[in-house]
Amino acid sequence: MAGDNIPEYSVSELSGKLKRTIEDTYGYVRVRGELGRVTRAASGHVYLDMKDERAVISSVMWKGTAARQSVKPEQGLEVIATGRMSTFPGQSRYQLIIDTLAPAGAGALMALYEERKKKLADEGLFAPERKRPIPRLPRRIGVVTSPSGAVIRDILHRLRDRFPSHMIVWPSVVQGEGAPAQIVRGIKGLAALPDEQRPDVLIVARAGGSLEDLWCFNDEDVVRAAAASPIPLISAVGHETDTTLIDFAADLRAPTPTAAAELAVPVRTELLSDVTNLEGRLIRQLTAQIEGARLRVQAASRGLGAPGTLIEPAVQRLDRADEQLRNAARRSLAARELQLGRVAPRLNPSLLRGDSQRRADRLMTFRDRLVTAMKQRQGQQTRRLSDQRLPIGLVRSRLDAVAASIEQAGRLLTSVSYRGVLDRGFALVSAPDGSLIKRAKEAKKADEITITFADAPVTATVSGKVTRKPAKKKPPKAQATLFER
Repeated sequence: MAGDNIPEYSVSELSGKLKRTIEDTYGYVRVRGELGRVTRAASGHVYLDMKDERAVISSVMWKGTAARQSVKPEQGLEVIATGRMSTFPGQSRYQLIIDTLAPAGAGALMALYEERKKKLADEGLFAPERKRPIPRLPRRIGVVTSPSGAVIRDILHRLRDRFPSHMIVWPSVVQGEGAPAQIVRGIKGLAALPDEQRPDVLIVARAGGSLEDLWCFNDEDVVRAAAASPIPLISAVGHETDTTLIDFAADLRAPTPTAAAELAVPVRTELLSDVTNLEGRLIRQLTAQIEGARLRVQAASRGLGAPGTLIEPAVQRLDRADEQLRNAARRSLAARELQLGRVAPRLNPSLLRGDSQRRADRLMTFRDRLVTAMKQRQGQQTRRLSDQRLPIGLVRSRLDAVAASIEQAGRLLTSVSYRGVLDRGFALVSAPDGSLIKRAKEAKKADEITITFADAPVTATVSGKVTRKPAKKKPPKAQATLFER
């Protein structure tokens, strides 16, 4: 049968022969193309596609190789990859195993740089209004850089010369595949420190290098972390001519790491000189003000004259007014005494008692007349209401109101009469000459006294001594009202 002489292979045998053939033929190749899909596995390996306008080659960079690359593979970047061709039998696929990966010239990187710069600028990450001032006297300075390079020594030396400050260093690689992630962790880590440890200003620093060496500072994650930092940030990447995207996102750009230290702190000696100058100006200003005030007071004192000449007339006026006041008081007192002497003879107890009795009699007469008038008025109202044929209920209500008013007026008249006091158990005690007796010793001197009760006066004779028995309980305080008749 035709074809019986064709070798027969198993699937694995054929896959193995193909693998060896490709590896022997293409054991070392350089491929130029644009990066398409880029995937980073959890293991650290990087899987990517290299393509041009007509074909695509699957590629892989093992973990160790990816960590050594100065430029992180990104979609759209034109690169030159060096490696070997091989196959992946599990999927019947050939692939390029990359040993080195480099941009296809500076033009490719610059194109990616400009494209990313425009994208981030359109988002507002580089806007001037986002920039914050750097503290003039920071208590602590945070630095994200490599702890083993010359950069950290330059910063420390400059801080020691200008203004010794406390510095916190966050170690980070500043070149290669893992640099962007470590720089981002440094910026965020320093901002997350407690208040008593958190820096007042951050410096992200690296020495100069090629565009590929500094490419990690053009990483989008690094730029976004710098723009979002809650602490004012100074970028100090490369030399004066080097420009990276972190420079646009930072609050301040320093041309070199040493210049960043100079921008972060002032010169201590200059501060001391400024303080001394300000102190001198303040002393001179205060001295001039005090001297001017002294001269003004001195000039005013010459115009005012001696203090005694201002006070003496006022003292004399006060003495004269005091004397006039005393004389007026003495004259007023003498006039009052003279007036009292004229009136005193007419103010004997019997006269006062008689006057009080007359006033009470007039009040009683007025009450009787008022009651009579009210009764007459009531009768008139009754007759008028009867003539008008008002309802009996309304008439009775009006009569009750009038009767209540009359009764209230009668009680008022009774209350103002001194006889109402006598009705409550009080009595008036008087001597034969009509004078009131208010004390027991006054009663002992009189042979006969008159006691006026509510119904009639009674004459009594005083004899013996007045004695008081001790009370078991302290009697309550009482107020008494004295009426004279």
